[in-house]
Amino acid sequence: QVQLVESGGGLVQAGGSLRLSCAASGRTFRNYGMGWFRQAPGKEREFVAAISWSGGNTYYAASVKGRFTISRDNAKNTVYLQMNSLKPEDTAVYICAATAVTTPPDAPDEYNYWGRGTQVTVSS
Repeated sequence: QVQLVESGGGLVQAGGSLRLSCAASGRTFRNYGMGWFRQAPGKEREFVAAISWSGGNTYYAASVKGRFTISRDNAKNTVYLQMNSLKPEDTAVYICAATAVTTPPDAPDEYNYWGRGTQVTVSS
């Protein structure tokens, strides 16, 4: 089992920044690729970004590329999502997830463990 706990969400004005953290415990963190997803009310869960187990490869949704940066610190068992130039349409619950798939996928079904999420609200 891998337990994931997100933090860092909040209310920010459009154009602002937030840094989300996801702390992992349980099985060896460095064995897993990590992803961030988001879900807005009434919408399906949406892929945001992913990072390979080593941190050497990162992947982004087109809607956030150039604004968001995913990173990880395997010594601290933590993955981060730096979000800059936030827009109202980025408002959602942001959820981190762990996958045993070597190249982290963008499909939620490919992830084995999920956190409970942290709310991000961007005001216009």
